Amino acid sequence: MANTGSVRVRLAPSPTGTLHIGTARTAVFNWLFAKRHGGQFLLRIEDTDRERSKPEFTANILEGLQWLGLAWDGEPVVQSERIGAHRAAIGQLLASGHAYRCYASEVELQEMRERQAAENKPPRYDNRHRDLSAAQEQAYIDEGRQATVRFRIDDGASIGWIDLVRGQMRWVGADLGGDMVIARRAPAATIGDPLYNLVVVVDDAAMAISHVIRGEDHIANTAKQILLYEALGLAMPVFAHTPLILNKEGKKLSKRDGVTSVADFRAQGYGAAALANYMTLLGWSPPEGMGERFSLAEAAAVFDFDRVNKAGARFDWDKLNWLNGQVLHDLGPGQLLEQLRPLWAGEGWLDQANEANEDELWRESLCALIGPSLVTLRDGIDQALPFFRRPELSEAALVQLQAPGARAALQALLELLVEGPLTLEQAQDLLAQAVVAAGVKKGVLMKTLRAALLGSLQGPDLLSSWLLLQPSGEAAARIRRSL
Repeated sequence: MANTGSVRVRLAPSPTGTLHIGTARTAVFNWLFAKRHGGQFLLRIEDTDRERSKPEFTANILEGLQWLGLAWDGEPVVQSERIGAHRAAIGQLLASGHAYRCYASEVELQEMRERQAAENKPPRYDNRHRDLSAAQEQAYIDEGRQATVRFRIDDGASIGWIDLVRGQMRWVGADLGGDMVIARRAPAATIGDPLYNLVVVVDDAAMAISHVIRGEDHIANTAKQILLYEALGLAMPVFAHTPLILNKEGKKLSKRDGVTSVADFRAQGYGAAALANYMTLLGWSPPEGMGERFSLAEAAAVFDFDRVNKAGARFDWDKLNWLNGQVLHDLGPGQLLEQLRPLWAGEGWLDQANEANEDELWRESLCALIGPSLVTLRDGIDQALPFFRRPELSEAALVQLQAPGARAALQALLELLVEGPLTLEQAQDLLAQAVVAAGVKKGVLMKTLRAALLGSLQGPDLLSSWLLLQPSGEAAARIRRSL
């Protein structure tokens, strides 16, 4: 293993889309490893795909990492600003004979691929322009052909490394698809846009990255990149290939599975602490006795790759929901209110210009009521709605309001109600009096009162709900409506 000094890891997202849950999990593992070893977590924006890279995607990635609590060290490196260094490395490979110009046209390459497919052979470049003579090369130039730059990969090459997750890895050159394109087409004597495998090696070396931690879908790239490190005379990092995140069918998690970006999870009401906690569990097993609930800092104190699994990690919505609910349940009413405030404001339920202290106390009481049943923050909209807006009556509520004794029970309670707030004891006393006055069982009154106040037969504690609706006169108004 190389780079046995200080730990320097990096996340290298491509800003061709929003921050994906897989990229975020890779960021978590990099961050945890860096913190465990007192190292640095660096960021590189791989924006060399000019057509698909967008500034708004870069902004989304940076915001998502910050929201998750994954602060990076130093300024992010922007890959497109380093194209001079990439071209210089390609020039070095051309000069040393490790790379050459390939003039094969797209038509010729497509014919080659079709022939291989017809013969049931895997697609691979047949290295046809590896050893062109000067005269042959000049003939292609005279035709006006442009050239890619390819890196020589000998079929007999043996490539091996010790992977921190998978142990001893071994590849042979024949399995890598022939000589690799490292620069796109360009006119003769020029070098086109450098491609992924080359630029990653050059940039990781320039950033002195000690450990490259990324998904297992990069394993074949690693074999190719090791050959580039050797040809360029660069120090080799240590590699760790983490398991992919799979859906419930065991296939790679994709957009077809619905929510896949960090922004989507956030919009659905999942919190940063719970999501980061859950992503840590996607492929990593905490030490015995640690449990499954922990902060990033707690995980960093014990994180290492000997507990990262080789097998893919199946995404479990139930576990994420449980973790998110546990985090929300631990919040005090005031803390929960601060998280729900922007959501309630978005519904038009808060008058920011006229917020009185009693309003704030009322909202905290509402948070105390609904908090224990929340799974996501968005549940705080649905469960708070009946307290900010008079609800429609559900079919079950309408049936209950027409049940024997229901009308008499509500009428009796309404006649006993007074204006202004009530204590719990006063509310209980009023219920007892109404039951006697109406000649009904207490259960009939309670069920009917719930239907009248909340428009449903399910919901939070009835007496607490009543006490919240009482001061404004809304409790009496809803009972009148039901009658």
